[in-house]
Amino acid sequence: MSAQLTNDVSSLSFDLLINGQLVAGSRTLDVIDPATAKVFTTCACASEDQLEQAITAAKAAFPAWSATPLDKRKEIMLQMAEAIDAEAETLARLLTCEQGKPIAEALGEVGGVSYFLRHYTNYDLPIEVIEDSELRHIAIHRAPLGVVAAIVPWNFPLLTAISKICSAMITGNTMVLKPAPTTPIATLHMGRIFSQIIPPGVINIVTDQNDLGGILSSHPDINKVAFTGSTATGSKVMASASASLKRVTLELGGNDTGIVLDDCDPAVVSEKLFAAAFGNNGQICIALKRLYVHESQYDAVCHYLAELANGAVVGSGLVAGTQLGPVQNRMQYDKLKKLIERTRSEGTIIAGGDSPDLPGYFINPTIVRDIADDAALVTEEQFGPVLPVMSYSSLDEVVARANDTSFGLGNSVWSSDAGRAAAVAMQLESGSVWINKHGDIGPDTPFAGAKMSGVGVEMAEHGLLEFTQMKVINLGKDIAV
Repeated sequence: MSAQLTNDVSSLSFDLLINGQLVAGSRTLDVIDPATAKVFTTCACASEDQLEQAITAAKAAFPAWSATPLDKRKEIMLQMAEAIDAEAETLARLLTCEQGKPIAEALGEVGGVSYFLRHYTNYDLPIEVIEDSELRHIAIHRAPLGVVAAIVPWNFPLLTAISKICSAMITGNTMVLKPAPTTPIATLHMGRIFSQIIPPGVINIVTDQNDLGGILSSHPDINKVAFTGSTATGSKVMASASASLKRVTLELGGNDTGIVLDDCDPAVVSEKLFAAAFGNNGQICIALKRLYVHESQYDAVCHYLAELANGAVVGSGLVAGTQLGPVQNRMQYDKLKKLIERTRSEGTIIAGGDSPDLPGYFINPTIVRDIADDAALVTEEQFGPVLPVMSYSSLDEVVARANDTSFGLGNSVWSSDAGRAAAVAMQLESGSVWINKHGDIGPDTPFAGAKMSGVGVEMAEHGLLEFTQMKVINLGKDIAV
């Protein structure tokens, strides 16, 4: 790729995928480049009738797809991975244009799509025999659920989508996928690629203007909803799905804590903490969002974090060398700007707190120290390039402060003594706890939230089980009746 790309995508069209066909929407959706705050393309946008067509297609495709031999499903997924690799540069550029992330990170996300597809072909979900005695034979079988609705967010549009697609396909389910309205085009282009490989109706992709999600999650022909997004929206999805008692998997918000013990090297740990907090411009559900540093290390860590923030290269993701792109959309940008302004009276901003002289939704990476636990920046999930740093005195104190939240997605502990860190980790109330790293997830590792950060499990074999119905076959050995 060249050092500077453009957001000109006029040679491409972005259509819905319904029953194997690329379909123009009944309306269109403007797509904004967050680096310019201007519309750079339009895409198809589905009507309620087109959503119904997609659901009908998925339902019709389910019997044949669920009966397709597992090896054949795996073969198709491997073909999908090869096709993604062949169009990696196009997908990455589309992703950067609509999402804002640097092109190198976009290429990484696209690479993750093909990696997920290949990895999931390693799973079989064999029959589990739990008893084989003289009296009886009891075995657990796993059956697909039917049609899955996947609703994905704007921070990792492709990676979040493919994790749900893989889980559905390998277990024999069909799907209707709805990307976020602000990041639809890379997903629609991925649908175009898949349309030549996947049997009609197995995967359908429809876009909306945030007006079809409730219909999708409450629809009687949807058997499961797999949602990733905010806790507030996840609560609405759960309520919508409750009438039919359909299965739900909710991967929701987090206010993830990092705890730095008193035995770390401040210069070394600060680089890792900065990456944990500001990856994807802080727009990650499991990004480091609250940092607690022992009082003996506090000043040094704050100093190094401020240096890193002040030295970060902020700009368009299409320009080589950019480290942090724009905030993805105007709503999130405005929320962050208001939060920063409020923080000026609640803490001390030692880096950032302003925007560069650029036309898009840019915020310089911001470090805030001397801030209380009840400040908005600490209690709310900021989901952007702003990090509060607090000091603590004792381990009991910091564990209590870290756990004092309704969120429970992920936390991390940092120490030169792994055993000491592990003892702290066991006391933290979250689905994941990392030691000397943060946010390490992938298709081989179960991912689940505690408290209001989620329901159910995603990824790995534990996540696959969420896409199946347990069927216990209990056979009596004495069959005379």
